[in-house]
Amino acid sequence: MPITASGAWWYPGSFARIQIAGWGLFTLVDLVNRQITYQDITAALAMSGLAFLLLVGLSTVLGRIYDGAFAGAVLGPRIFGVLVLFSSAASALVVAATMLARQLFDWAIPDWGALEEIALPFTHYAVALTGWSLLFFWLRADRQRQAAHGAALTAETQMLAAKAEALAAEIQQLRLQINPHFLFNALNGIAEEVPEHPEAALAMLRDLTDYLRHVLAGIRTPVVPVEEEVAALLAYLRIQQARFGGRLRVRVEMEPAVAGRRIPNSLLQPLAENAVEHGDRSQVLELAVHVALEGEALRVDILNTGRLEPAHRLRAGHGLGLANLRRRLDVHYPGRHGFDLREVEGGQVVATLRIEGEVCSAS
Repeated sequence: MPITASGAWWYPGSFARIQIAGWGLFTLVDLVNRQITYQDITAALAMSGLAFLLLVGLSTVLGRIYDGAFAGAVLGPRIFGVLVLFSSAASALVVAATMLARQLFDWAIPDWGALEEIALPFTHYAVALTGWSLLFFWLRADRQRQAAHGAALTAETQMLAAKAEALAAEIQQLRLQINPHFLFNALNGIAEEVPEHPEAALAMLRDLTDYLRHVLAGIRTPVVPVEEEVAALLAYLRIQQARFGGRLRVRVEMEPAVAGRRIPNSLLQPLAENAVEHGDRSQVLELAVHVALEGEALRVDILNTGRLEPAHRLRAGHGLGLANLRRRLDVHYPGRHGFDLREVEGGQVVATLRIEGEVCSAS
């Protein structure tokens, strides 16, 4: 299917179907939330249906704006700022429309203040629409890359394609880090804490903001100090601790000597995510992170209680996140890295990452 300047293939094609399906799943999560809040299935269905129509309509309008005004734009700090601005404006419209609907039909919720009425819904929809905008740009870039690969490449264009692939790997990593399930779970956890534990909800919201700020900054600053990476990892793990309560215990240790060492943004998060998602939470999941120097190399060990299934031992990587981690290591540390995932005695799984030398930037 040809790509035109106006991006006409975008809306009647597969992206439109993916968009409707994605917002549909998003709305189902909202519906459960609203039913818990309103205790009225009619109100929950009506408000969720309204939000679905608004999100589909506004994201379609945003897509046409991006295709018209930013047809040849490359995702960067300025464009990302524009995406956040447009997504925030669309989020404000959704919040205003839903508030107006509640007032018209007298679907009031007792004891709700400005935080519950405006701030949390606004953040909820702004994050979702920003993620949608990033996905839109990534899919468009991917379609353009496929079209370019269909033509005969000269030596010069092959070199440019290699650089584009490295950048695409970074964008793919960004998209994977903003995992929709993680966002939904975190936002739902915040919403559940608001009525009875508003301070805990605010703490979770701050951790989520810190984590997303670090991940999204990867567009602008793909290489960060280890101490910043560890701080973002702690924010991620605190959110998971708030979700799982006493079933998750975390210990993070970092030698002071490695604090200023520079590594790719969000390099460690897939290791922690893998440990949380696949660790044994039947009783208490113990998770320990140790970041230190081994000679001149940086070594990261992440231990979690659980078992490594035989199928995992046979594969070079485990899961999409770890496969993507290996790809990034090949880009940033060609021939200067090692990664191992193994089971040790005592019912523990250990992921060990070892990287040598300075990072090669993919930008």
